[in-house]
Amino acid sequence: MSDRRRPAPGRPYPTSTYRLQLSADLTFDDAAAQVPYLASLGVTHLYLSPILQAAPGSTHGYDVVDHSHISAALGGRAGLERLSAAARGAGLGLVVDVVPNHMAVPTPVWHNRALWSVLAEGAESRYAHWFDVDWSGGEGAVLMPVLGARIGDVLASGELTVEEMAVPVASDGERLVDDAAQAAHGTTTVLRYYDHVFPVRAGTEDLPLAELVERQHYRLAFWRVADEELNYRRFFDVGTLAAIRVEDERVFAATHAVLLDLIADGTVDGLRIDHPDGLADPGQYLDRLEEATGGAWVVVEKILAGEEKLPPDWATVGTTGYEGMWRLQSLFVDAAGRAALASVAEELTGQGPGGLAALIERSKQEIVDGPLDAEVHRLSDLATDICREDPRLRDHTWRGIEECLRALLVAFDRYRSCVVPGEPSRREPVEVTLEAAAKARAALPDTRHETLDVVVDLLLGHEVGSAGRTREARRDELIVRFQQVCGAVMAKGVEDTTFYRWTELTSLCEVGGEPDRFALALHEWHAFAHRQRTHTPLGLTSTSTHDTKRGEDTRAAIGVLSEFGDEWVRTIAAARTASAGYRGALVDGHAENLLWQTVAGTWVPDGTTPGPISPERLVDYLTKALREAKLRTAWTAVDEPYERAVADLARGALADPAILEIFGGWAERHLEPLRAAALGTKLVQLTMPGVADVYQGSETYGPTLVDPDNRRPADVEALADRLERLDGGEGARSLGSQKLLVTSRALRLRRELPAAFVGEDAGYDPVPTSSTCAVAFARTIDHVPAAVTVVTRLAGTVERFGGWAGHTLALPQGSGEGRWVDRLTGRSFPAGPVPIAEVFEDLPVALLVHEPTETDTTTGTTTSTDVETETSHGR
Repeated sequence: MSDRRRPAPGRPYPTSTYRLQLSADLTFDDAAAQVPYLASLGVTHLYLSPILQAAPGSTHGYDVVDHSHISAALGGRAGLERLSAAARGAGLGLVVDVVPNHMAVPTPVWHNRALWSVLAEGAESRYAHWFDVDWSGGEGAVLMPVLGARIGDVLASGELTVEEMAVPVASDGERLVDDAAQAAHGTTTVLRYYDHVFPVRAGTEDLPLAELVERQHYRLAFWRVADEELNYRRFFDVGTLAAIRVEDERVFAATHAVLLDLIADGTVDGLRIDHPDGLADPGQYLDRLEEATGGAWVVVEKILAGEEKLPPDWATVGTTGYEGMWRLQSLFVDAAGRAALASVAEELTGQGPGGLAALIERSKQEIVDGPLDAEVHRLSDLATDICREDPRLRDHTWRGIEECLRALLVAFDRYRSCVVPGEPSRREPVEVTLEAAAKARAALPDTRHETLDVVVDLLLGHEVGSAGRTREARRDELIVRFQQVCGAVMAKGVEDTTFYRWTELTSLCEVGGEPDRFALALHEWHAFAHRQRTHTPLGLTSTSTHDTKRGEDTRAAIGVLSEFGDEWVRTIAAARTASAGYRGALVDGHAENLLWQTVAGTWVPDGTTPGPISPERLVDYLTKALREAKLRTAWTAVDEPYERAVADLARGALADPAILEIFGGWAERHLEPLRAAALGTKLVQLTMPGVADVYQGSETYGPTLVDPDNRRPADVEALADRLERLDGGEGARSLGSQKLLVTSRALRLRRELPAAFVGEDAGYDPVPTSSTCAVAFARTIDHVPAAVTVVTRLAGTVERFGGWAGHTLALPQGSGEGRWVDRLTGRSFPAGPVPIAEVFEDLPVALLVHEPTETDTTTGTTTSTDVETETSHGR
């Protein structure tokens, strides 16, 4: 069997990527204009967000409406070809984000011609097999929950009308691409509800309005009906993103044709697969993709919970890096600070250590009982039908089965078990299912335990009920659907609810994070890095993505709180005292703890514009975060007085000289620990095992928050100018310039020595130091060290214990005679014991490359070759 963790022989793959979040504000031509800068920065591939035709006004591209066309808003096929030509001309390749799980339900619907056809013709549509619809509900099968009131009120109000209009799509989904075709087609009878437009079923045009509405292949409904009665699978709980059945070969072929052509003609080198856990069979999908692309480089956006490992039979080089992101973040967090931070959280919110597990369970239960109730209902119907068809199982009731399924969904600790119908299960999927069953059993009454046993056997594909009954269509469907719902419960219950509620140290509440692990020991990091090198050496590594709740610099700054926990307690006390006069009674401790950590995390400590975040950005973030938390306000139940009180506190704080002095003083006092954390995190990420990804703008210091804050295009012109000045010898004195220096030198080194970072003989070896506050490791080629990363972690601890005096680093022997030269400062060091203080004399990080020496025959001395002019880039 071929190595599925590497592309097929001869297929290109990146050494590093630079993520571009395309939109109307960053088109293909805009991206092409950035190519000279990105080539100079050192990346090897541009990593593009989805490029297929998305819904009108899309700001992200994940709401695809037409898989047969490249986005017109981005520049169409011609624009992509111009970008490709510019990239190839600079020696860069392209990687593209793929969305196989869902399509948009746009407004108006005709922008999605496949869905328009289904609404017009129902189960007889040639696109009916595209969508995961429960057609058992009769003629009005597809629920369209778009109404602002109940259907009776809407009919009575006259808001729903029958009109004739020109629609650029025929009822069968054929796109009418030119004026002549549209003229020949004429007008179409439609149902209109404000901006929503729906097809009218042939033969019902002249019926009375109420009867006409009843006779459609869809059911118009009040938007609140969706959570209880939605009958098509969607992306999590987002009704405007309808899941598609890519497991059907016809759907796969139609939705991937353009992308496969781009791979085949060399325009695109690799693919990033969005949310594979939503698919019916991710393994089958990846197999099909491997065959169709000839073994291209493919990574998957798979969140691995805890110590979960990527299924070994998946045809992918690895994940997009969340499992490395949280560990890297925790490596720079001080375990000793947890008690102080927990005391603040407990005082303000009632949260304390040990409470996270209960909070996760409570949050998941809310999601199961609320936004995903319709999905659980469908699962329960399916499982009940299976039992009713078997005389030995029919006494297990719908209610009992539903209670067991809900308990299992809450108990599952990962996105899917990866049980595949008809295939022998690996040990891990069976174990995690049984562990979840044990938790569910404890939550259920004794009278439900026999039913739970039956449900668990069904979910594992075991024989249960009448002898020999294992492989049946409904039983297979139950295994698949449970896992699809399980992923949605995890995403909405943990990522999008719990992680907005838990405020002990908010930087740890990240996508795929493990905040209860809090800090990671140095030996744990080395063990993880070695595992990554062994199992997924070409997966992505990342510190910021378009989905992260906080950018890497914001997380680094908040992480510093753990190094000065007692001081942070005093800082919060001072801030609360200063703000007491304008802190309204409606403001709760959860919002307040989130606010103060966000102010500290987004404060720019130096550079041309030091100071706090803008009030507008802060208020927008707090509003989103509090609605996601769903404690006092929510997207579906906005508490305006509460939100206004929190916004008033945020604006008042940023206008209060006392607050500005408190947090400005904090930033000034802890600039050096922040410098160490921000630069250290970045350098480790760029040199650890895997393909290094840089999110747009994160090559310089810029504390960002969740989207849309983190999706603004980077100021590439300013970055290019700064990089040129650094290359010309100007000192990197601000944190932003230092981060750009670190990023560019690390990326260029990767490009120069790909064999040490992504080659088949690339290795990872810890380098001994006398302090656990120094992280050091070598990247090797066939076991010979070629580059050494050395960074400071927990600079506050180093400071408290008298600095680096007496501590050493044991630099390994490289290939032949030579010295280790720091690509950041030009300083050089011999192999063997070296004082750490000398390595960190200018910066708290170092990137050392082994340079051979040659003898000067005229003087008899040895000199290092290819060494940059020794220039201090330090403070």
